[in-house]
Amino acid sequence: MQLHLQTWQEVEAYLQTSRGIILPIGSTEQHGPTGLIGTDAICAEVIARGVGETTGALVAPTIAVGMAQHHLGFAGSMTLRPSTLITVLKDMVESLARHGFERFYFLNGHGGNIATLGAAFSEIYAARSIGMETNAAPIKCRLKNWWQNQEVHDLAKELYGDAEGSHATPSEVAITQFAYPEAIKSAPLEPPVAPRGDFADAADYRRKFPDGRIGSNPALATPEAGHRLYEAAVAAIARDYQSWVAG
Repeated sequence: MQLHLQTWQEVEAYLQTSRGIILPIGSTEQHGPTGLIGTDAICAEVIARGVGETTGALVAPTIAVGMAQHHLGFAGSMTLRPSTLITVLKDMVESLARHGFERFYFLNGHGGNIATLGAAFSEIYAARSIGMETNAAPIKCRLKNWWQNQEVHDLAKELYGDAEGSHATPSEVAITQFAYPEAIKSAPLEPPVAPRGDFADAADYRRKFPDGRIGSNPALATPEAGHRLYEAAVAAIARDYQSWVAG
């Protein structure tokens, strides 16, 4: 169930039986010559929606711009400063906690968000521990990267092997192809598997990885593989969500 498609009365009724909500978060950044700029947000959103349908959980609107300063060397990429994103996350959680939500399950589609999400959780907990005159209802936040489960890992290994890479991966591109087949792109990739390595800021990234990919060959992506990856992710994450909320 998508939060923005409910009425306030329906949300109040939901809170009588569940205090959990899924918050998809991604990024708006380049994904190489064939990957959509919205890839990370699209993956988080469609998988979160599938998990919501499977578990009956409410799904918040997607946070589509994340911490992606290292992609700013490529046109169309957008970022929030870590401090800005922390403030956004704090305000969203506190807004929902005011109504009675207690379990905040962030389904993440972008590796660059991980450190900032962890810092935001610490800020959220600190504000409640230090700032409250009395003990408020306990809240908990959880970060789950859609690709970090055994089912998705094994399927990506089967489909792509070492050509999966770490950015503009065929797995994430395949999921966007499944979600938006009308937006599939094609372009020559040279070399087919991109180089690997680390980076610092946006200029360093662009120098080392001029077409935007890191270690990947997204030409291997297909909508059919995307459907399989989507189903694997939804099944694994639905189990994790239900277990976490119940605990």
